[in-house]
Amino acid sequence: MQDRITRIRNARHYLLRLIDGLSSEKLNKIPEGFNNNIIWNIGHLISAQQSICYIRAKLQPTVDSDILKAFQPSSKPQKVFSGTEINILKTLFIKSIDDFEQDFSNQLFDQYQPWVAQPYGMNVDNIVDAMDFLMYHEGLHAGYVMAMKRLL
Repeated sequence: MQDRITRIRNARHYLLRLIDGLSSEKLNKIPEGFNNNIIWNIGHLISAQQSICYIRAKLQPTVDSDILKAFQPSSKPQKVFSGTEINILKTLFIKSIDDFEQDFSNQLFDQYQPWVAQPYGMNVDNIVDAMDFLMYHEGLHAGYVMAMKRLL
């Protein structure tokens, strides 16, 4: 299981390196043909991980509920994020995985509620399946970020 968490963390570090050096303006810009921006995707991945892992296991998320709401599926950027807010999201991007690793080690996810990830049709029956789906989801959004970066 540790390999899965390491892969997710490595993918997140890669994504942070990919956007390193981009200005707040560029991170907040919604490129033509998109309905969100790079920093929204970072926040969304945090929010999705909390929902997929914690909420579905009947656990309290490790990030503020405002973040969960602002970046939930089908949401759109509602404001321009300041440099300070962007740095907070970048820090949470890694910290949320570090917290998850600790909670997983403490076996906190034994009440996981099975579900089907729509529209993908993927059965997510336990926390291991959740980590597998999470890696897929992270890759999907990494692709969006790469496409957006090319358009900036």
